[in-house]
Formats: sequence, structure tokens, C-alpha cells
Amino acid sequence: MTTSTPYSRDLGDELRRLRQRFTGLRGRALAIQLGWDPSKVSNIEHGKVRASEIDLVQYLTVCGQDIDAIEAFRDRYYNAFDTCFAQVPGNLRTLAMTESMATKITSFDVLQPPVLLQTKSYAQQLIAESAFNAPEEVDRFVDLRMERQTVLRRPFRPECLFFVHEIALQLRVGDAKLMEDQYLRLLFNTHVLRIVPAHFRSIATHDKCTLYEFDKASPVTYSESDTAQVFAQNDLSVNRARRLFERLDAISLDPDQSKDKLMEYVRALRAAKPVLQRS
Repeated sequence: MTTSTPYSRDLGDELRRLRQRFTGLRGRALAIQLGWDPSKVSNIEHGKVRASEIDLVQYLTVCGQDIDAIEAFRDRYYNAFDTCFAQVPGNLRTLAMTESMATKITSFDVLQPPVLLQTKSYAQQLIAESAFNAPEEVDRFVDLRMERQTVLRRPFRPECLFFVHEIALQLRVGDAKLMEDQYLRLLFNTHVLRIVPAHFRSIATHDKCTLYEFDKASPVTYSESDTAQVFAQNDLSVNRARRLFERLDAISLDPDQSKDKLMEYVRALRAAKPVLQRS
């Protein structure tokens, strides 16, 4: 049985966009032109079924794509249904689509607040100081990060639980005003935030991890480094993520205690106490 993946849904949506842009046809009309059942177009565009090589050639040809574009898409589509796959860090389309479709997001971050909760100034400072981003790319990456955060402002936003190690609060990025604004942003009520106390040091050795859950698709784990983004939806990866979050649930401050902890950092900044370590 074929199981859809974040990448198959992403590439299926790319096909839908090509259909709309280059043909102006609805899915049913395209199916008639191809001699397909309408459900076949729908299933391929939703990433539910694997299109054959001939299917892709026929579909993309009707969309006016040349041989080079068809070959490039086919190469990417080859691994679309792998239950574990990696992408380069700059490719945010699959990640943003996964966030957009999720009904529940649970994450753990050690060295920085979750991307979905970062202020623009904090994100800009962080990205600008990175060794991997050219100066001319900073604004674009910041804008993309801010656009991803709109998922938390939707009327039917995903249920979000963010575990953040206290180390992320202690590492200073930018000046005191920037850090205070970031602490206050973490207090917003569009999510549940739980802080892992600083004395739980061994848990900080775990990689950052996110678990996405959906209404009609299998759960997906996501992790990233400076060199790769990794999506996995096999049982082993999902079960390991769930065990990590069970452990975090046992040792973290509850939501109210976490807010109190954040206010401690805000008050310390306002009192100009040197409690932060320069990163």
C-alpha cells in the first residue's frame, strides 16, 4: 500500500500549480484531455498515489514543460514516497506545507526558541550571524521564517506544544531589548510552552526534534542541522520521538511555571543583571 509523505504531497501540489498556471484547466478537464479517470489527477496532485514515469511525462507535457523540466521533476519525484528523506536546508517548501497541513505540532529545541515563535529581530540577528548565509540572503530567509509563523494565527491553527530547554533563554542574541522582546513573544497564548530547567543537562544532548500529526496522514518527525533537513514517518522514528516527548513532559515546568520562569528573565534584564551568557 502506497503511503503519502510530506515530499509526495509537496510535489503533488507543485503539479497542481503547474496545471493551473500553464493550462487554466480544472482537474477534471485535464483528466479528460489525458484520458484519465478524474480521481487519478486528484490522487496524484494530493500525493496519495505514485505517478508512473509515463503519467508524469503525459501530465507535464500537457502543462507545456520541456524535456529538461520533465527530467528534472522526474529525478526529484523518484524518492517522493520514501518514508525517510533529506533535503538541503534552504528548501523550505516541504517544511512549510507540512506545518500548514498539521493538526498537532510538538517540538523540542535546545539552543534557540522554536522558529515559529521567534521575533523578526531575533531571527534576523540569528540568521545574519550564521556562517552559512550570505548577507544578501538574510532578508529573504527572515521573511520566509515570518511567513511560516502565519500558521499560528489561523482560526483553525494546529495544536502546538513547544518544549524549550532553558539554555535557549540563557544564550544571548543581540542586545537586551531584543532578548526581552523575544521572551515576551514566548508568552503569547497561541501555543503551549514548557521550559526544561537548566539543571537537566543530559537531555540537552538530544537533537532538536519536531513531531507533526495530521487528520488523514501518518505522523512525521522532522529534524535539522546546518547541512540537512530530515523527514521520517516510519514507526521507529515516530516512536522514538514520542518517547522523547514523554520524557520531556515528566521533567519540564508546567505552562504556568514556564511563564513565571520567562518573567524571571524579563525582570533580570530590566534590572540590568548580568544573568545571560554571550553566545
